[in-house]
Amino acid sequence: MPDEARVEPRFNLPQRVQLTLVSWIVPALLTLIGWTLRMAISYEEGAVESPDHIYPGIFAFWHRCVLPAAWLFRRRRIAVMTSRSLDGEFIARVIRRFGFIPVRGSSTRGGSRALLEMDRMLADRQAVAFTIDGPRGPRFVAKKGPVLLARTSGAPITAFYVAVQHAWVLNTWDRLVIPKPFSPILVRVARKLFVPHNADDAAMERYHAEMQAALERVTDFAEAQFANPASGTIDTSRP
Repeated sequence: MPDEARVEPRFNLPQRVQLTLVSWIVPALLTLIGWTLRMAISYEEGAVESPDHIYPGIFAFWHRCVLPAAWLFRRRRIAVMTSRSLDGEFIARVIRRFGFIPVRGSSTRGGSRALLEMDRMLADRQAVAFTIDGPRGPRFVAKKGPVLLARTSGAPITAFYVAVQHAWVLNTWDRLVIPKPFSPILVRVARKLFVPHNADDAAMERYHAEMQAALERVTDFAEAQFANPASGTIDTSRP
């Protein structure tokens, strides 16, 4: 049976109907919009060289960017941790259609098993990603999963943010963005962050703070590029 056809028994009938509809309608609409988007990528000094040089790697981004990120980085077989909640099931079904590998777990349920699976994937030179303030927030507050995984795997953490100039913004906890057709998109990529195998608890707190700072830095940079639409230019340098 195809993955999208498997509906876990904890979901009631109305939820199952919603899941089936979402797994088809959202990818179709995102594809129609996605082909019209105009993307630019901006890198910090010390970041990955390009989207083709991400393996193995650990990527962290805010939950609100999940839809544009799913389109921009499609068909790369990136594993993404998604919660075992209803919202997580929605996301898993959508991103699976774009060639991602959902790994089920979160900071509150199944996280340890999901981290072990991601560690195995990194050992096979795959890339993994976290919607880092999910599944329920607080918004723009990073969880520690990527830092723990970076210590065990040796793979670097890369924070990034996807700014959308013209978008519908949902009234949800994450302020989810849905790009409007023909919108400019800017991906800002932070420099790589390595966590040594022997990092103690105090060091792990520092690396977690560094990851949080990187996420805030790329968010501020990318959003600032669209703050003055009259400028007409996007900075894609590596400062």
